[in-house]
Amino acid sequence: MAAHRAKRAGDVQLRVADAITKFAGSMVFVYLHAVGFLVWMLFVEANPWPMLTLIVSLEAIFLSTFVMIGQNRQAEFQQAKADHDFVEQELELRTNTELTRAIHAMTTELHRRLLAEPGRD
Repeated sequence: MAAHRAKRAGDVQLRVADAITKFAGSMVFVYLHAVGFLVWMLFVEANPWPMLTLIVSLEAIFLSTFVMIGQNRQAEFQQAKADHDFVEQELELRTNTELTRAIHAMTTELHRRLLAEPGRD
């Protein structure tokens, strides 16, 4: 997981996408847009809808792209984590199997020795 974080931090494009996505998912973003749209509608244009619609549509296209970039990276991270977890679980299963076999061998040997003791009825 550390390698994944290091790779992400090392790529300037991914850091920019992270920053934009983080900002776009904040209430500050919502407040700035509400104020900006209000100012635009009241003071900038008498008929604000055509230009405002174009701007909002373009912004939505770019923001959805940043969200998809984030989702793709999250899926990559989840896959790497799942692969790591699988390897760890396989190792644990192998260790448990070896321990179970060793316990079985010791129990069998102990049982054999106890039954072979002289003087036992």
